[in-house]
Amino acid sequence: MTRRDGQMTGEKLARGRLVHGINEALEFKPVRIAVLTVTDSRTRATDTSGDLLAQRIETAGHILAARELVRDDTTAIQETVTGWIDDPQIDAVISTGGTGLTGRDVTPEALSPLFEKEIEGFSVIFHQVSFQSVGLSTLQSRACAGVTRGTFIFALPGSNGAVKDGWDKVISLQLDSRHRPCNLVELMPRLMEK
Repeated sequence: MTRRDGQMTGEKLARGRLVHGINEALEFKPVRIAVLTVTDSRTRATDTSGDLLAQRIETAGHILAARELVRDDTTAIQETVTGWIDDPQIDAVISTGGTGLTGRDVTPEALSPLFEKEIEGFSVIFHQVSFQSVGLSTLQSRACAGVTRGTFIFALPGSNGAVKDGWDKVISLQLDSRHRPCNLVELMPRLMEK
């Protein structure tokens, strides 16, 4: 097993099978991702977490399908994300910001009603990763994820560190079609099953 930039890139074998990590012998399938920054204080010029996320998406080989910045407002968040859910050219949405505990932090309240299925494990894993970076301060985040009409939706906190943790150590791996033993990309064709 080898490591590069903190990610597993080789194969860890157990009885001849890949246990977990990126199997580079497999085909990479780009995902079309929209980025939403939720903020009352940042502008496009000062949106460093949105810039960071957009850059990481493209560096990973995915497609930045859309990018918007909206205020901490439930209706504005829902309208933007619903438009992306309805767009067949968008496979996933990642928001940054608005997941805290203050009165203006409404991203989970806006997104949760849109979820057909909540991805409960995302919050658990995000907090485990975040704990390594910020300790108990991770309990102030309400990071969440779900899937709606074939579109994956992830809500990350607005700090650069949270975006790095969420993308580098969780989302990027699950949106990599080469990740084993499984990944979210391989589920995409089956998300609309009845």
